[in-house]
Amino acid sequence: MQGGLTGLEKENLRMGPDGSIAQTPHPAILGSALKHPWITTDYSEALLEFITPPLGSPDKALAFLRDLQLFVYLKVDQELLWSSSMPCVVEGGASIPIAQYGTSNVGLMKTVYRRGLGFRYGRVMQVIAGAHYNYSFADTFWPLLQEIEEDSQPLRDYISTRYFHLIRNLQRFGWLVPYLYGSSPAICKSFMGGKATTLEEFNKNSYYAPYATSLRMCDIGYQNTHELKDGFKATYDSLNSYVESLTQAIETPCPSHEKIGVKVDGEYRQLNTNILQIENEYYSSVRPKQVPEFNEKPTLALKRRGVRYVELRSLDINTYDPLGISVEQCRFLEVMMAFCLLHDSPVISDQERLEIDFNLNAVCYRGREPGLTLQRNNRSITLAQWAGELCDAMSGHAGLLDDNTGDAVYGKALQAARDTVKDPDRTPSARVLADMRAHDEGYFHFAKRMSEQHRDYFRRLERNEAALQKIEAAVDTSIQEQQRIEDSDTLSFDEFLEDYFSQQL
Repeated sequence: MQGGLTGLEKENLRMGPDGSIAQTPHPAILGSALKHPWITTDYSEALLEFITPPLGSPDKALAFLRDLQLFVYLKVDQELLWSSSMPCVVEGGASIPIAQYGTSNVGLMKTVYRRGLGFRYGRVMQVIAGAHYNYSFADTFWPLLQEIEEDSQPLRDYISTRYFHLIRNLQRFGWLVPYLYGSSPAICKSFMGGKATTLEEFNKNSYYAPYATSLRMCDIGYQNTHELKDGFKATYDSLNSYVESLTQAIETPCPSHEKIGVKVDGEYRQLNTNILQIENEYYSSVRPKQVPEFNEKPTLALKRRGVRYVELRSLDINTYDPLGISVEQCRFLEVMMAFCLLHDSPVISDQERLEIDFNLNAVCYRGREPGLTLQRNNRSITLAQWAGELCDAMSGHAGLLDDNTGDAVYGKALQAARDTVKDPDRTPSARVLADMRAHDEGYFHFAKRMSEQHRDYFRRLERNEAALQKIEAAVDTSIQEQQRIEDSDTLSFDEFLEDYFSQQL
């Protein structure tokens, strides 16, 4: 069970000193957003994304993430990296600049895709920030498990089958993640843009839900509308069924998207008018992943080489940790990965799918509500009872991971989760609201205060000069690589898109 690889991704809005979204382009001093391996942008020029490589422990991944953020603060010291998932001081979609990736066809495709997201869902939703926890089990682990299970299929197919087994359980039990780590129980009123809401007023500039854990993961946040609008839902029965369901959505026209148009007055508004432009448009809390080769469709990468790792996407930015995610969180999630892999995982029925969606929504909106009940196997069960059972069931997995640590660090992370289940006031979401009340401040002033504390943390941080030089070298290389790609383009953008979408096995 030991020797798994941890990779982390963290999004951060660049904010001006006044706390408004930065209107400046992605700083050239950070390198090419198209080709830098560790510092790029997500939806907006203002939305930084930090990506660590897969590393052999949570501590190593967090150290890499720390150095990336320190590097940015050394280069861009007049701006803040926003400490929270939910943006503030949003002056409508026009105030959110879409990310640019240069003049190459692959760069233009990334920008047009984002432009399409803006037309389809609005730009404001796209600048909600999160953290992703990526995990893969050790290569040496799989043949042993396959032998124990007396499975005879090719190893690559077996690994993919087992990862989908894990993914289904992460969906079943995934509500535990926003309960334990959600830290967005409130939002700025500016985020709603004057739209009606059922949220309560916290003060003159903030809304909240009294028992919410993660409004980011609710229907006002970073979610798809395809399930209700288009009747589409990705299928997780197997790798083949997952790829087929996404492929169908990518190839099926959508009437509402057809109204937007594709190329209007000579400018692309979106890549196509289908339910999904590309696979990444489907916003799921967990994804099977394979590393694509240059310009390879993600579904083809999965079909050709199987599942490489799992990406858990349901983490809010940890407002109370300058890195945005803590080592304790990573260790608990590693235990959860082991548990979800080895626990029984039947195919998800239509009824269970409804229960999964209900549970996630209930926990995100009302997770700390006393006596909150969830749905399990057509019956009601309290969150506290179910979460306690899950933590108990994970204790053996924590023990396996702790065998060589000498300090029971995984057991301690699991115990911290148990304590948080027993006392909802320990959750980050409860702490956020308590801090807002204690300081008599709204969500904006709370998040800005925490952002300034994090900036000061990085300013005081001892520098790892070797790591910073490595990041600096990648800046220069990324700029050269972007130029090489732009110089080598021979196709028109129309031809490039036709070739991209015509890729077949």
